[in-house]
Amino acid sequence: MTGPLDGIKVLDFTHVLAGPFSTRIMGDLGADVVKIMSEARHGPDGGTGSPYHVMWNRNKRILQLDMTQTEGKELARELCNQADIVIDNFSVGVLDRWGIGYDTIKKENPAVIYIQMSGMGDEGPWSSYVSFAPTVHALSGLTYLTGVPGREDIGIGFSYNDHQSGLHGTVAILAALNERLKSQKGQRIELSQFEVGVTLNAVALLDYFANGNTVSPSGNQLPFDSAQPHNCYPTAGEDSWVAIALQTDEQWNMLVKLMDSPEWALKSGLESVDGRIAQLEAIDSEISEWTKHQNGKELMEMLQEHGIPAGYVQNGNDLVNNDPELQASGFFFDYQETHPLLGKIRGDRLPLRFKRQNVSSYNRPEIFGESNHKVLKDWLGLSQSEVERLEHIGTVK
Repeated sequence: MTGPLDGIKVLDFTHVLAGPFSTRIMGDLGADVVKIMSEARHGPDGGTGSPYHVMWNRNKRILQLDMTQTEGKELARELCNQADIVIDNFSVGVLDRWGIGYDTIKKENPAVIYIQMSGMGDEGPWSSYVSFAPTVHALSGLTYLTGVPGREDIGIGFSYNDHQSGLHGTVAILAALNERLKSQKGQRIELSQFEVGVTLNAVALLDYFANGNTVSPSGNQLPFDSAQPHNCYPTAGEDSWVAIALQTDEQWNMLVKLMDSPEWALKSGLESVDGRIAQLEAIDSEISEWTKHQNGKELMEMLQEHGIPAGYVQNGNDLVNNDPELQASGFFFDYQETHPLLGKIRGDRLPLRFKRQNVSSYNRPEIFGESNHKVLKDWLGLSQSEVERLEHIGTVK
């Protein structure tokens, strides 16, 4: 496939989510991403038949290398010498112990860009910690701030910070590629997933810097701005909700009209946001009585038509099968080629469109053994007989 990153070679030593998400983006943009894996030790995200692996590893070619063998390390070194990008999210020091760390490879490949996406960064007392999303969310403050008052243990749920780290990693790589155009030199990038999470607390940090305030979780209410109503309200049906997030008094006046101007909404003081915040619980209760008898999607559309910010709370079925916006944009697609282990599979497209280049061509995720020969031929010029020898001795398997 072609794309903005066509011709860029990425050697991918990542696993689970943060790193694979970054390299998925680069693969979607046309880079030649070669993912190093082992059938014997494929990591916590499962082998190539795992749906989790399938989700994050399209548009990549898989090369099986046994990194416990000397010849496997030598092959990895040769690959690093051919790469534009080498990326890993292992614990600190793994590539160095394999003899393929940045300080070693830059001597022969001074243009190479390394990015290490460890949980806690390279230095400091926590650098050796094992990190997954729940622990990073907790340490960075995201668990606390995204809870609700009295339930600070709830947290943010799925691996939000992994996705953010993957995006930060991709931006860092693109910046390093741009700098290389001027200097003709590569560099090493250190990314701390923990620090990425801390930056997402930006406004809370500002409040502490300026005022010494420690922000508490606020649920659906805005912790810094004045807005009311600003919550999720029940609608007709089981576990059905609509978010209404007013920003102005004019929007409140329109909402009152749409509710047929009930007596409670006409009380003195409610025309101003401060007055509504003073009656927050009572207003939310009254609005819930109004919304709970209505179809959530129809209510959202009516409110939006009158300039009121509203969104139906969608689940997976809503997104995949019923969302008209995603259907119109073709956001979900069927891979043209059937997966050898999982059969027909679907995916979500890159949410970017380039007007002069096609970035909507998606190769299905590979399984073990598909690209060993092709990768070693394309990157290192090895013959089929040489690759077969490596497979026979177990270096490639």
